[in-house]
Amino acid sequence: MEQALPYGWGVTYGTQGFILNEGRILIILRKQRYKVLKIFKATSPVTEEIKVYDHLNGLHSDHAGQSCIRKLFDHFEISGSHGTHTCLVHQPLGMNLHQLRRLFPDRALNKVLLKTTLRNILAALDFLHSEAEVIHTDLQPNNIMLGIKDEKILSQFEDAEFESPIPRKVEAHRTIYLSRHLAMSYGTPVLCDFGEARIGTENHAEDIMPDVYRAPEVILQIPWNCKVDIWNVGVLTWDLFEGQQLFQARDAQGNLDDARHLAEMQAILGPPSDFVQRGEKYSLFWDENGDWKPDIPIPAYNLETLEEKLEGDDKGRFLQFMRRMLCWSPDDRATAKELLFDPWLMEGLFK
Repeated sequence: MEQALPYGWGVTYGTQGFILNEGRILIILRKQRYKVLKIFKATSPVTEEIKVYDHLNGLHSDHAGQSCIRKLFDHFEISGSHGTHTCLVHQPLGMNLHQLRRLFPDRALNKVLLKTTLRNILAALDFLHSEAEVIHTDLQPNNIMLGIKDEKILSQFEDAEFESPIPRKVEAHRTIYLSRHLAMSYGTPVLCDFGEARIGTENHAEDIMPDVYRAPEVILQIPWNCKVDIWNVGVLTWDLFEGQQLFQARDAQGNLDDARHLAEMQAILGPPSDFVQRGEKYSLFWDENGDWKPDIPIPAYNLETLEEKLEGDDKGRFLQFMRRMLCWSPDDRATAKELLFDPWLMEGLFK
């Protein structure tokens, strides 16, 4: 993929590639195998993400879920006017789920798209948890991207650039380029971004997970394990299918509020289990009898009243699927493999 050439950053090399820095060139191979670069800010820590990718690349597995994870082919550094930037070499992918959902009027995926996405993400998690012993910790729409079904759109993108280069602004120390639109492609969903991932599936204590996706054990500062990813899938499922977040978790000023978040959880899950009492923060929210202490009221709703898109048995099976992920205790949550064979998720698979 790379070839050392005596050119500087920003110089075009023939019709095959683009020089990134001295000795680094991204070449469009004759076999038309495309790669993309993810270039980080000079201040961004990338060491842990590379460590996780190196761990994953060192595994020899035929697990189907391995193909549902974005691959890292190489990494290197380039120097810029603001410091040293780490570059990761990945396969090209299309839009992420945050972008995809914006194409729908209610910002919600239909059942077919949702189930396809969930099968891939759960397969990826089963591989991560059962074989790689990795916890992702950051499942959100931005980190799930669609594969490129037909690489023809990449060759068309390449041809368009050679025929009509995008406008650019040349400054003293850098060249700024406009973006070129890439045609849409609805390929297989792929789990990306391992910047917050952890190696080892048990007994972690760091503060993790994006705001409204946080599991109860994370909020209450209880040691957590790979089941935080399962909670995350549950909240993400609701987000993608219902078109709105299950938990608001914010006060009137828009600040993240743990008490409000836990009150909403109690409305959805019912009173907390004994597991929650292990938390360092338990006494801030419940008394010795398990009664709620803060002034913030427990909302008067539950999953049944919030879910309005489905009816009858279909609604019942969907809510049962949700309840297998949204549990106070991690031990009560299903594994990724168990969820892959859930009746609601399996429905329609062989039609």
